[in-house]
Amino acid sequence: MTDLLAALPEPRHPDPRDAPVLRWGVLGPGGIAADFTDALHRHTRQRVVAAGSRSAERSAAFAAAHGVERSYDSYEALVGDPEVDVVYVATPHSEHLAHALLAIAAGKHVLIEKPMAVTADQARRIVAAAREAGVFAMEAMWTRYLPQTDIARQLLEQGALGDVRVVTADFGGRVPYDPSSRLWDPALAGGALLDLGVYAVSWASFALGAPAGIIATGTLAPTGVDEQVALLLSSADGGQALLSTSLLAGTPSLATISGTDARIETDSPFWGPSGLKVFRPDGTMAAHWRDPYGRPHRDGMSYEAAALARYVAEGRTESPLHPLSEAVDTLATIDEARRQVGATRVE
Repeated sequence: MTDLLAALPEPRHPDPRDAPVLRWGVLGPGGIAADFTDALHRHTRQRVVAAGSRSAERSAAFAAAHGVERSYDSYEALVGDPEVDVVYVATPHSEHLAHALLAIAAGKHVLIEKPMAVTADQARRIVAAAREAGVFAMEAMWTRYLPQTDIARQLLEQGALGDVRVVTADFGGRVPYDPSSRLWDPALAGGALLDLGVYAVSWASFALGAPAGIIATGTLAPTGVDEQVALLLSSADGGQALLSTSLLAGTPSLATISGTDARIETDSPFWGPSGLKVFRPDGTMAAHWRDPYGRPHRDGMSYEAAALARYVAEGRTESPLHPLSEAVDTLATIDEARRQVGATRVE
């Protein structure tokens, strides 16, 4: 076991440039769309060829700033572009359902920013529409496609950790309170859980699967959205996940998976390219892998785009590393956590 831990597996598909080329359209040219587009153009052969907004000026400015060929003054025009293969839905959470369905109805593959929708029921509608249309659909949980995550995945697959007993993850940031802003407005699906907490819940799902039990406690902002939440998730076989998310304080952004034979501790941030350490049962460190690829922070979104391009070329309709059913289950966990803390819901 010691030798297995010391000789960590190499991450698979480390270079996003190896993926076949798709032509991308960006629906919602905001901040995360800008980072996504720049990451693709810097680190892959994928190309964003069109951007769409309700504002002609906004989409034109985005296109000019990020080397995008065409811009449209409506989302309908973007999804109708015959030279767009896949649409990246980057609008606020509250709009994901409508915009994903719009792209799917136009016959486009879709990558939908996390969370896929505001509720599990909305996500199920997206899944059903994509399956009926026969197009590829994926939630943009980019952490799943990072090199360090693949090392963790291989260790889990090999049984190197033994039985997984305890999983932890945190993601919090200090966000000034503004009731009209996206993060604090219930009409825009604000709150910590849907924005930052989804990463922690997804990490627990990665390590333990869908929870059999959910306990959540937290506090609410004056607008009624959850501002800070702690969760205890339990699996059917007795594993537990301890998770936290906050809009009130920055947290370390670390994640762990502890098993009966070894544990994994990520570097910070666990949700972006960083690294991981592996420890033996006696607490000694067996190995420390540091990301060597030079795609820091949101440049790591290039991995999910490359993965999507590979899957489409293989004729798949969903990701084998992050199936649509798991994206739905993650939202079901968040639904229950929001219910328990009494967060305002606007659907």
